[in-house]
Amino acid sequence: MADERIEQVSKFRRALIRPELGAIAGVILVFAFFLMIAGDSGMFGPQGIMNWSVVSAQFMIIAVGACLLMIAGEFDLSVGSMIGFAGILIAIFSVQLHWPVWTAILVAFAICVSIGAVNGFLVIKTGLPSFIVSLAFLYILRGLTIWLSIVTTHKTIIGGVKEAAKGDWLAPVFGGKILHGAFVWLASHGMLKTYSAGSRAGQPVVEGIPMLIVWALVLIVIGHVVLTRTRFGNWIYAAGGDAQAARYVGVPVNRVKILMFMTTAFCACVFATCQVMEFGSAAADRGLLKEFEAIICVVIGGALLTGGYGTVVGAALGALIFGVVQQGLFFSGAESSLFRVFLGTILILAVILNTYIRRLITGER
Repeated sequence: MADERIEQVSKFRRALIRPELGAIAGVILVFAFFLMIAGDSGMFGPQGIMNWSVVSAQFMIIAVGACLLMIAGEFDLSVGSMIGFAGILIAIFSVQLHWPVWTAILVAFAICVSIGAVNGFLVIKTGLPSFIVSLAFLYILRGLTIWLSIVTTHKTIIGGVKEAAKGDWLAPVFGGKILHGAFVWLASHGMLKTYSAGSRAGQPVVEGIPMLIVWALVLIVIGHVVLTRTRFGNWIYAAGGDAQAARYVGVPVNRVKILMFMTTAFCACVFATCQVMEFGSAAADRGLLKEFEAIICVVIGGALLTGGYGTVVGAALGALIFGVVQQGLFFSGAESSLFRVFLGTILILAVILNTYIRRLITGER
């Protein structure tokens, strides 16, 4: 017999308050929609799948860091500027200063993660909202990026990274591809399309899985395991749910939040390094608006803006929706500017849904 003192929650309501529910429904609807309007456009062929997978992976990498930080109750609006800053650092170190590319990458990571730590330290010590502190760093880093590139090269785009990276041991970890042999085997057995003409005739249309996708999957798995299987994951939820109560039970809230700012900076640097290795160049305007796109991915994935609630899997699904929609508009021949309309609309809908979920959880009216 059920205990009358314990509130009974229906299975439907338990499912409804799962953070990923909205994102799962969104993924299904988005795929169904583009299968209907762009199913014969090549969007779901090998090259099309690779295209939207790469775009989704870009969103996923920065969404993982943003998700962990938002669950901890903070925001970082400097992510986009950090991407441009990290890319320019790698290009300057490797092309202008002729450092080995692996050294340039590691030093760039060290600098970016340190800036993330400073960001978090200022939020903790000053008591200022992270929105304000990270907004200041958004402008500081973007200005530094442009200034550094102009001072060193008199340009805002620095090329030559691909040439400098030849033979480097670390560059392929960010700019290479895996499973090339498997795709060649599939093509040789007629299970994958090949180029029919030109210098690449006979080669598979998809030559491997880019490391950008591998990084996205690795970060998602690590983030999910940390949140759901470790004590530190409980600390992240506690820090964002009720920081003062968490301190009373021994949670090192300040350390958790600073580490989450460092994680966000790390993810931004991963994104930047993969971009630089792929394009062979760095540009001062890279990463523009990425901070907002990362936050929207997390919100679509079910995280509450107030912190203490959300999942990395939900954020990854939100990123998948973004990637499919962006490429789906291209394949369907729609105006690309509609993507921004979609972002704004989906953000409003996600916030309304999350507000409703918060009321279900807290019992607010």
